[in-house]
Amino acid sequence: MELVQTKKTWKEIAQGVIEGNAISRENALAILQAKEEDILELMNAAYIIRHHYYGKKVKLNMIINTKSGLCPEDCGYCSQSIVSEAPIDRYAWLTQEKIVEGAYEAKRRKAGTYCIVASGRRPTDKEVEHVIGAVKEIRENTDLKICCCLGFLNEDQATRLAEAGVHRYNHNLNTHVENYENICSTHTYDDRVDTVEKAKDAGISPCSGAIFGMGETNEQAVDIAFELNRLNADSIPCNFLVSIKGTPLEGQERLTPVKCLKILAMMRFVNPTKEIRISGGRELNLRSLQPLGLFAANSIFVGDYLTTQGQEPTADWGIIEDLGFEIEECAL
Repeated sequence: MELVQTKKTWKEIAQGVIEGNAISRENALAILQAKEEDILELMNAAYIIRHHYYGKKVKLNMIINTKSGLCPEDCGYCSQSIVSEAPIDRYAWLTQEKIVEGAYEAKRRKAGTYCIVASGRRPTDKEVEHVIGAVKEIRENTDLKICCCLGFLNEDQATRLAEAGVHRYNHNLNTHVENYENICSTHTYDDRVDTVEKAKDAGISPCSGAIFGMGETNEQAVDIAFELNRLNADSIPCNFLVSIKGTPLEGQERLTPVKCLKILAMMRFVNPTKEIRISGGRELNLRSLQPLGLFAANSIFVGDYLTTQGQEPTADWGIIEDLGFEIEECAL
């Protein structure tokens, strides 16, 4: 098929990406505008890139919600925000023992990365120390990689987390800078970029992605992918909005499965060497096309998310096995 300003096929573009030729913004946009009947050709091209860097390996991640609700921010998508009326569990910090127990559950689910997440604008120094205590015990007794998502950080907090052995810090961009005021008013897009940069400066691998389906245009979705490339995010969670009842975005129309696949393919083309993770909303948005997503992405969450349910780990293991893929073992 013809692409924007070129006669090359998707497969040829993919081979060029592997050879070091960055995809243009025009062709990245063309991915999102591709006809539905071209989706298999597009996913095959994305798989050429994915396989070159990751083979048939799939990385599994598990989340623990260590502090639920009680958040002063007004993010319109979030059931834990101050403006949410969603009926969720609200609780203060789990004990260090509970956080450590979660790590062993992550191992049982065959996850290689354990994600310690807490709601709120930013952690206090005492709360950072609380997490550090759990991280040290987990590092001493397992081979799990640890990712933290605790809100905005200052330089000292980022440094202490790095010294404790935190491998990654997650802070999503969430949406395009020009769409941000439609999603949140209590902090800015630049605040989020600043925390990603602080984690990088401390020597922590940056994990940052977006929530697609929040009213962004195709052009803005492409901009997000290129901004994540500029930030050199090592791990890129691709979330698809779950319009939770009781949140400002509860009436937002759900993305189609094919549109989700196009987004994943576009993200792989723009960020060829990075971990692309299918994250929140995977089950509801991709539905029966979930397996196809792994032809572009090389990582998923197993189990539940923060306040929404995932599917049984056995179902995810089955998808991976049926595709002929392999779960990536934890690195010692």
